[in-house]
Amino acid sequence: MLKRPLTKPRKLTLLEFLNKRMDLPKEDKYYFFNLKKGYEGELMFHSLTEKLACDCYILNDLRFEFNNTTFQIDSMIETSQTLYMHEVKNFDGDYFYKNGRFYSRDGLERKDPLIQLERSSSQLRQMLRSLGSDIKLVPYVVHINPEFTLYQAPLDAPIIFPTQVKRYMTNLNVIPSKLNSKHEHLAEKLISLHVEEDPYVRLPSYSYDGLRKGNTCELCDSFSITVHGKNCVCGDCGHVESIEAAVLRGVWELKLLFPGVKITTNLVFDWCRLRVSKKTISRILGRYFRLVGVHQWSYFE
Repeated sequence: MLKRPLTKPRKLTLLEFLNKRMDLPKEDKYYFFNLKKGYEGELMFHSLTEKLACDCYILNDLRFEFNNTTFQIDSMIETSQTLYMHEVKNFDGDYFYKNGRFYSRDGLERKDPLIQLERSSSQLRQMLRSLGSDIKLVPYVVHINPEFTLYQAPLDAPIIFPTQVKRYMTNLNVIPSKLNSKHEHLAEKLISLHVEEDPYVRLPSYSYDGLRKGNTCELCDSFSITVHGKNCVCGDCGHVESIEAAVLRGVWELKLLFPGVKITTNLVFDWCRLRVSKKTISRILGRYFRLVGVHQWSYFE
């Protein structure tokens, strides 16, 4: 049973908006692509865990603070006897271990997933003990990308390779498990201890005037949008979206990028830059938001 669904990190959404509306600094672009790739790996793993038919609880993307330390866990599967913890990696290419260190094929030392796993599993084990739970914790690094190869890995390392993932799921499915209220209480407690990350930390500086304006295609992010009747049509991929949906997406972008901003007809008209009248924009906003104030001081919330 899915107890906590996998959702796209708000920071990733913000960086997607910024990436198409400004030139991200090199370091921020690298961070964005890594964040996106990591989320895609979690999606791949989630597509397998959601098919599990055994009696279990699935908890995704939990972030905890314990002993003045913050740690994040990509996925956990709780059965009656064991809590399986997964650090999901979406690396591609060739990697190797040498003298206990983790390297990419180009010889550069990389952050070792096993060390990351050891630290987070140690914190989780202590936190479980503080909650009065004696459930067995079994941690794994899961390499989900089929293009990943690891040489000279320690034989006893808690690693699940791409070729082993489906077999791992098959084995989980046949584990005898019957959950009760105690297991549900633990799952709910872990969810309640989740700490949201501030999505605006580590974002590049940006301003309204510095961002490119205009609605983009919801599929390919192209700015080549034209209005035909009641629809917006992408000139690159041909995707069709209603004007109403396009305007509402624009409002969502504004509210995420500029929290606390007052949504006005003029602001949305300038942000979306669709070939529609301000009257049309105002009518759409009026359907979904409450009008506050009068005349030039009015806005929607």
